[in-house]
Amino acid sequence: MAARSHMTAPRWRAVARGFTLVEMLIVAALIGLLAGIALPNYRNAQRKARESVLRENLWILRDLIDQHKTDKGIYPDSLEDLVTKGYVRRVPIDPITNSAETWIEVRDEVAEDAPEEEEADTGIQEVQSGAVGQTLDGVPYSEL
Repeated sequence: MAARSHMTAPRWRAVARGFTLVEMLIVAALIGLLAGIALPNYRNAQRKARESVLRENLWILRDLIDQHKTDKGIYPDSLEDLVTKGYVRRVPIDPITNSAETWIEVRDEVAEDAPEEEEADTGIQEVQSGAVGQTLDGVPYSEL
C-alpha cells in the first residue's frame, strides 16, 4: 500500500521548487517602479536640505553682523573680521557652492553729498549667497 500512495502522489510537487520567469519579471518591474518614484524625491530632499542650511547660515551671518554693530558701534569690514574678533570660529560654507569664499558682502554706499564731518560706516551690512540659480520655490539664491 505504501508503494501505491507513492505512485499516486502528484509529480508537479517535486518540480515546482522555484519562481517562474513571469513572477521574477513582475517583482523586478515593481522594484523598478518604486525606485523610479523614490529617486526624484530623494534628489529634491537633498536640495531642500542644502537650501535650508543656506538660509540658516545667512541668518547666523546677519545676526553676527548685527551683534558686531551693537558691540563696536560700526559694521565689520569683512566676514573675516567676525572670525578675528571672536564672533564665530570660521566663516560658514555656502552649501550651494561648497565654498566660504562665495559670500557677497553688501556695503552701504556713502552718499557723495554727505558732509565730511559725518563719518560713514562703510562696513558690510548685509551678506548674500553668491550661488547661481534659484531655490525649489523659484526664489533666486541671491535674494534669500
